[in-house]
Amino acid sequence: MKLKKVMALTLAAAMTFSLVGCGGGDAQTDAPAADDTAAEAPAAADDTEADDAADDTAADDAAADDAAAPAGGLTYASIKLGEDNQDITTTIKFIHHKTDREDDGTMADLIGKFNQMYPNITVETEGITDYQEDALLRLSTGDWGDVMFIPAVDAADLPSYFVPYGTVDEMSELVNFADNWKDAAGNCYGVGYMGNAQGVLYNKKVFADAGVTTLPKTPDEFLAALQAIKDNTDAIPLYTNYAAGWTMGGQWDAFLGAITTGDETWLNQKFVHTAEPFKDNGDGTGAYALYKILYDAVAQGLIEEDYTTTDWEGCKGMINNGEIGAMVLGSWAIAQMKAAGENPDDIGYMPFPITVGGQQYTTAGPDYSYGINVNASDENKAAAMTFVKFMVEESGWCDFEGGYPISKTAPTSFVFDGVNVVTNATALTGEEDIMNEMNAESELSFNAGGDAKIQAIVEAAATGSQSFDDIMADWTAKWNAAQDELEVEVQY
Repeated sequence: MKLKKVMALTLAAAMTFSLVGCGGGDAQTDAPAADDTAAEAPAAADDTEADDAADDTAADDAAADDAAAPAGGLTYASIKLGEDNQDITTTIKFIHHKTDREDDGTMADLIGKFNQMYPNITVETEGITDYQEDALLRLSTGDWGDVMFIPAVDAADLPSYFVPYGTVDEMSELVNFADNWKDAAGNCYGVGYMGNAQGVLYNKKVFADAGVTTLPKTPDEFLAALQAIKDNTDAIPLYTNYAAGWTMGGQWDAFLGAITTGDETWLNQKFVHTAEPFKDNGDGTGAYALYKILYDAVAQGLIEEDYTTTDWEGCKGMINNGEIGAMVLGSWAIAQMKAAGENPDDIGYMPFPITVGGQQYTTAGPDYSYGINVNASDENKAAAMTFVKFMVEESGWCDFEGGYPISKTAPTSFVFDGVNVVTNATALTGEEDIMNEMNAESELSFNAGGDAKIQAIVEAAATGSQSFDDIMADWTAKWNAAQDELEVEVQY
């Protein structure tokens, strides 16, 4: 079990980034786990030692609070852009994963806009290819600058690394997803640079040429639309991106939960306690219907001719040019596909084709989030928070990327009409680790890098080696075995 426990902790970090988009250097966020690795403390030798330990802990907590507090009680909400902090002259550094925006000049343009308002604050930027690993390494050494995109860290460690922007209640008035990076005291430590919604990327012209005039809302309607594309156009109906790997589990698993059940508590509270989570509901909803869409599309020849040779970079231009009808990707991909050719207006985004009780759902959350170095000077903390607020509210970066809006005040062009935007509820108190442990024990890895199981669906459908119902039965057996091994109570 030791190996599987290690796997569970590794998966916990991976699950933190189930909504983070692959742009530039790194790949796809749900809220971080509260504290996945609470260790058992040894009993104190005597009451005196216990008292001393308590005093030391209190002193450490107080020191951490003092270190985290911005100078002069500065908060995100208190900053008036264009008025406050004009007297600051300093240089700050921002590290991030968007290497593509360094290469195409976008980052320089954004900094230029900031300097029109704050000419005395110099912003140095660094795009990092292997961002997750590199950012965690730098975070541990403290040598990373003033602003970073927060990597996979425990919520309990946020005050050790970052400055709070204010309370979650205060920040929720100004930004979406203010509770994504919060500590036990209810302080907000991260603000997203853009949001991601979950749906299907498609080419409007291809759908129109195929005679599909109404966006599909059910699995049957979606498969019918794909068949129409195959029959009436030269486009590939559904591009799987099988060979890339991360485009499999990371994308299809993202629809588990409220999108396919209409229940915000299902994914993180009920899933692990469900006896048959992969059964056929008979109404085109749930996990069964979700993965069957992929199986049926492959079995019916509605994908690329050779799924083993898909090309992630190449598919961007293909869908822009009308060679692909649809791809299952988060909304973070919209901007990349629009920028890949001469037909940006042909790129559209639709809700995932499952309807529950007459309603379609999408989940949304932040991509990477800005964090400010708790060890920066007071002047740099103020400059950094000013920079972050500008980037969120004034730069237009989120909208440029096609992201779901972060700021509640900035204009946005993101449209997702007729869709109920929801958030999968977090795990119940005391059960924060169970999903990670179930993923490790079952080796199914939902929302935690489970690419292989989704690729196996494609392979089975293409070769006829296994029926879809057999695949779901196999998953159920693994899930039930994990429940037994971990002594998880089955309630549903």
